Amino acid sequence: MIRALWTAGTGMNVQQTNLDVIANNIANVNTNGFKKSRADFQDLMYQTLRLQGARTEGGGMVPTGIQIGLGAMLSSVQKVFQQGDYQRTDNELDLAIEGNGFLQVNLPSGDKAYTRAGALKTDAEGRIVTSDGYTVEPNLTIPAKTTSISIESDGTVTVQIQGQTAPQQLGRIELANFINPTGLRAVGKNLFMESEASGTPTTGRPGENGMGTVLQGFLEMSNVNVMQEMINMIIGQRAYEVNSKAIQAADEMLQLTNNLRR
Repeated sequence: MIRALWTAGTGMNVQQTNLDVIANNIANVNTNGFKKSRADFQDLMYQTLRLQGARTEGGGMVPTGIQIGLGAMLSSVQKVFQQGDYQRTDNELDLAIEGNGFLQVNLPSGDKAYTRAGALKTDAEGRIVTSDGYTVEPNLTIPAKTTSISIESDGTVTVQIQGQTAPQQLGRIELANFINPTGLRAVGKNLFMESEASGTPTTGRPGENGMGTVLQGFLEMSNVNVMQEMINMIIGQRAYEVNSKAIQAADEMLQLTNNLRR
């Protein structure tokens, strides 16, 4: 009976974690480039009371055995890098990535981070930066008196400068891709960092070698499906409730045992 109390308790713990993951997904439903997470669970160890294949007195063999499970545990929280919907903004520095790849971001620490959020801006020096002021790799600076900016699907950045008839090409935005994107380490602010699980990044021109293309004037929205998250929340809530009922039932059975009279 004590086993049932602890087993159901593990079920309540994992469903609480499941709800935490769902809540974070819902909270970021309007976060540009956000990738939803999914909690994966696995069963705990088993107590073996009778081994499968054991020989009986009559020379027979036990076909199934007796194993009692001891609950559930969290195995991983996985990022789902499914493409999000696009929102048209007509902003010249808004970029959406169609397909695989990440924008490369230079952090103040000297490390490099990666993002799918393409709401880019310019700082006081004309450099193309993220919303937090981190420069995009490779560094591109918009000249003064620029009247328009054009970014092609292959990442080529061209500007029209006031007083000049011919447009000026500044360079090209490159993308990075990973063998295992789900192994990237999320650090907040729409940024991911390389890890041993993700592998080393492969960089290149958008549209080549498996890289996605960039789309100017659009943003990739969060890939969170609110309806699906609400369904998952209801399922998790009911699973939490039924585990609590199992604890209550075990407690009532213990109470009956304690109240036995000779």
